[in-house]
Amino acid sequence: MESTPAEHHKRLEYCTTRLQYRQGRELKAVKVYTVASESRHMLVFGVPKVNLHSNIKNKLQCFGKLQSCTCVTTEFAQKMELEAFTDVFAVQFEHLEQARRAKRQLDAKQFFGGILHISYAPERETHQELRDKFQRRQIEVAQRIKRNLAEQPPPIQKNKDA
Repeated sequence: MESTPAEHHKRLEYCTTRLQYRQGRELKAVKVYTVASESRHMLVFGVPKVNLHSNIKNKLQCFGKLQSCTCVTTEFAQKMELEAFTDVFAVQFEHLEQARRAKRQLDAKQFFGGILHISYAPERETHQELRDKFQRRQIEVAQRIKRNLAEQPPPIQKNKDA
């Protein structure tokens, strides 16, 4: 499916083949995320290489508590081609919802002259984190089903005498 381990971190082209009524105000890259591919771990590409570690950390902390924020440029330079004069940061949020919000708000946004590209990094998760994520998702789905069933009106029973 993927030719290299870092293939899913590459920025996708914007979708230009969508029907006019389906196209939003701004072009989007169409990508589907599964429970396994979403993660509290994220990689932030495109941060200008001018000692902006504290700035990117402060920007990300607006979305929630960070457990870690480290520069991993040298590690990724060996695996894939990076944009010149930019850094890559590995970030871990405390909760998945915080990572989702940060990705939605900051991906493809300008930051000190560079365009940020944010991608989930599920390969950085431990087995226990993955197990916890699946269990949390099962609980969320069960609660959603229970709530939807409670909101439905009771079925109308037909009279057998008629």
